[in-house]
Amino acid sequence: MSIWSKLSALFRGAAHDGAQTVVDANALRILDQEIRDADSAQGKARDELAKLVARRRALETEVAQLTDQSRKYESSARAAMNKGDQALALEVAQRIADLEKDAGQKSTQMTELRAAEEKLRTVIAQTDTKVEALRREIEIVKVNESVQKAQAAVISRSGSASGVVGSAADSLKRIKERQAVREEQFRLHSESEDRKTGADLDAKLAAAGILPGASGAEDVLARLMAPKNEALPAPMLAIEDRQKVARDGSDA
Repeated sequence: MSIWSKLSALFRGAAHDGAQTVVDANALRILDQEIRDADSAQGKARDELAKLVARRRALETEVAQLTDQSRKYESSARAAMNKGDQALALEVAQRIADLEKDAGQKSTQMTELRAAEEKLRTVIAQTDTKVEALRREIEIVKVNESVQKAQAAVISRSGSASGVVGSAADSLKRIKERQAVREEQFRLHSESEDRKTGADLDAKLAAAGILPGASGAEDVLARLMAPKNEALPAPMLAIEDRQKVARDGSDA
């Protein structure tokens, strides 16, 4: 196969795929139009049936008239024979023969028309059944198509909402992570300041109950009941000793 043949095949294939895509996208419209075409064809078939019926009935009328005429001429032929007019009787007989021949031909046509009529009636009835069945199937397909479109819309909205929720959850997670980092930074900064001021050591001593200068209620009562010098705390005793030394020096 030459390169041009291959390119031609490619173009035909692409055209077919494109056409098939268009057909698939408009399948329901095409089905509706095909149903309308079928209804139109059925209408034309019924018109043809009506014409056949009218033609057959016209032939039936003609055959009945020819039969009546033939019977009348039979009486006339008998009368001519009774009178001995053989020539007239023969002429009337010829007329009867022509009428019977014409009636026979029309009867044959009438029979053929009746057969065509019955066949056409059968075809029309079968086609009506098929068209109605196809119409019901198309309605079911339309309902399914509507339901699937609604489901697709719900899934699309659900997917969009899930995406939004997922994005919000991610954002919330990142915010919590940043807050945790800040809290850790604040804690480390506070520990550093406490180490500088000794607050961390005081806190440990206070927790152990041995913080310098700290005294409970029992310690206060013991100090109040003790002698004056003993009741004073060590810092106060040191101050009082210095004052005493100063007084003794001035007295000397």
